[in-house]
Amino acid sequence: MKGFSFSPISVSLSPNVQKDDVFLAYKTALNPGTWKTGGKIKELEDGFKNYFGVKYAFSFNSGRSSLMSIIQAMEIGFGDEILVQAYTCNAVPNPIIWSGAKPVYVDINGEEDLTISVDDLEKKITKKSKAIIVQHTFGFIADIDKILSLAKKHNLKIIEDCAHILGAEYLGKKVGTFGDASFFSFGRDKAISSVFGGMVLTNNADFAEKISEFQKKCGQPSNLWIFRQLLHPIVYSFGLATYNFFGLGKFVILFFQTIGLLSKAVTKKEKQGEKPEYFPFAMPNALAVLTINQFKKIDRFNRHRREITDFYERLLNKSHQKSKNTFLLKYPIIVKNPKTIIEKAKIKNIILNDGWSGSPIMPSGTDLAKMNYNIGGCPRAERLSEIILNLPTHINISEDKAGKIVKCIQLKK
Repeated sequence: MKGFSFSPISVSLSPNVQKDDVFLAYKTALNPGTWKTGGKIKELEDGFKNYFGVKYAFSFNSGRSSLMSIIQAMEIGFGDEILVQAYTCNAVPNPIIWSGAKPVYVDINGEEDLTISVDDLEKKITKKSKAIIVQHTFGFIADIDKILSLAKKHNLKIIEDCAHILGAEYLGKKVGTFGDASFFSFGRDKAISSVFGGMVLTNNADFAEKISEFQKKCGQPSNLWIFRQLLHPIVYSFGLATYNFFGLGKFVILFFQTIGLLSKAVTKKEKQGEKPEYFPFAMPNALAVLTINQFKKIDRFNRHRREITDFYERLLNKSHQKSKNTFLLKYPIIVKNPKTIIEKAKIKNIILNDGWSGSPIMPSGTDLAKMNYNIGGCPRAERLSEIILNLPTHINISEDKAGKIVKCIQLKK
């Protein structure tokens, strides 16, 4: 078939992995003596400090572990509340719950701005409120000025959730440096990827001391856990290349997941509010190796995301005004029938299911009651999560592939 590829066009199947990442994972896997300790952890932390111009940076094995360290440093616990937007991943409320605090959900602004609504935020602040988590959804920068003013008025801490954004600036200042602390994720479909991984930034010396103590107490994950992460880019590179070769690649990926040698982004336990045994841990040296390699590419990745975003907007004849000064992790569009489009796209070798539709707390299937979420509490987030479709902008999406996606979805004017 003309133009057919065995590898699918996808939103979130190890989207950032390139040949050099696969080779590096293979090389690192063959040297287990460097998996846990080595100079790469400090190199990565120093790299983030220099890039963001902050005093302190601490690496962890995930964004969840990173957020847990911040909550602990802020001494937030039982009886306390943390304000967090709906239309988020359960990786945000879960660490709050695991820390003994309660997530209080705030609605989002709307389809052109998927970040936290300042108006709804102010309504939901109580005497128990201790902090606000500001999520820059898909790279859209939240109304940080208004939120900082509100936080100062009510004596609340600001935690920036930068899992979807890395490298963007606002008023000449890097996003991730506005709050009391910020955290980043290096998950498989984030701005840069090392399968699992996270980072905390802060300029607060007291928080830094407590986060450092937390990091030391966490220790390192097991060699088996580290090996599973190193295996991920290797298996996926083969699996994606042969994905539709009589289903070989798809079978290989599912087989390695079934036997427990490939980790999943979100476990069944997490969907039920339970904490997996591999959180929290510090970042192992092996994952720091992978993260540094990706971090070196961040400017190129961001330029590419900007170009693909512009390409979508030209083809779709629309514009997300708040995307103009940043780099979108995914390009969101509103459609009447996302499930139908997703199924139709599969026939064309396009996988658009990214787990960010169908629920105000992602992925779909998350037990909302276990997340302390009450249906009806955030109507805009609930409505939009049912009709949103996210298009890929990652480095392995060319304009040709983006054009095929737009042609496939066939939006009605």
